[in-house]
Amino acid sequence: MTKLTHLIGIIKDKASQSKAALLSKRTTLSLLRATSHDCSTPPTTKHLAMLLSSGDGPRATASAAVEVLMDRLQGTNNAAVALKCLIAVHYIILHGSFILQDQLSVYPNSGGRNYLNLSHFRHTTDPTTWQLSSWVRWFAQHIEQLLCASRVLGFFLGTASDKESREDRASGLSNADLLSEFDSLVALVEGLCKRPEPNGNLLVEEIMKLARGDWGVVQAEVRVRLNEFKERFGGFKFGEAVELVCCLKRLEQCEEKVLATMDEARELKLWDMVTLVKDMAEIQVYREESKLRRDTPKLRVSESDRFSGRVLNNRHLLSFPSGRLL
Repeated sequence: MTKLTHLIGIIKDKASQSKAALLSKRTTLSLLRATSHDCSTPPTTKHLAMLLSSGDGPRATASAAVEVLMDRLQGTNNAAVALKCLIAVHYIILHGSFILQDQLSVYPNSGGRNYLNLSHFRHTTDPTTWQLSSWVRWFAQHIEQLLCASRVLGFFLGTASDKESREDRASGLSNADLLSEFDSLVALVEGLCKRPEPNGNLLVEEIMKLARGDWGVVQAEVRVRLNEFKERFGGFKFGEAVELVCCLKRLEQCEEKVLATMDEARELKLWDMVTLVKDMAEIQVYREESKLRRDTPKLRVSESDRFSGRVLNNRHLLSFPSGRLL
């Protein structure tokens, strides 16, 4: 059955590619070659580069390329095809032209929100496709979060300039905007921690490599904001300081899982910085709480109020079977 399914996939790929070649649909042809039914190999750099070249032309061409890619992703029930489409989407985010990235960021055209809508994806032909289905669901969610964080930051993650420029940009943000960006980055890290267990599949290995690259990018952005938080110590309002503590606690809880899933050696510098900034923020929360307690005017209580209080507090000593006194 598995061999038959594999053979049917090859025949579908050949038929689709032949049709696209006859119709001279260059974008469609490159997409089909990059997103074949073969579940053992990831798309080649050559085929992905051909897909990206559609972004070098007019905006209409880039829009058509994104639409074809998304139609292919939404229309398939094959895990290998879905994963390869998602890899292509990820490739556009990191390496696509501005026009191609812009078309991706506003897809679909009617709504301007990029919901891949693959949380219920299932391909149950055999154990391999069943396992790959969990990677489709996770990688789609990761890309959605990547796009969401990019919208909050105002640029696609992985395409930012040098560290000094990123630090200058962060220093010019308001506390609210800085916290909003940090929250989106923490959510992205939390999503990375939910990665399924690898199974040795080459497609899965490619996705793990992409995820590790994303972690490196996110880590750099997190560091920039942690440094900015340190510079602003004492400059947050009470609510902002509380929000910062909550975000940092969420990030702290990701440490062990990140180290395990990203297959990297323990780097104490980052996590030590997280703890340091969290401790600083907690100190400010404590100070603000103390200040609020000091500034809250104490209510003056009259003797009659005290007497009424004593009477009310002692009513429970008398028990009556009804609400009226006998």
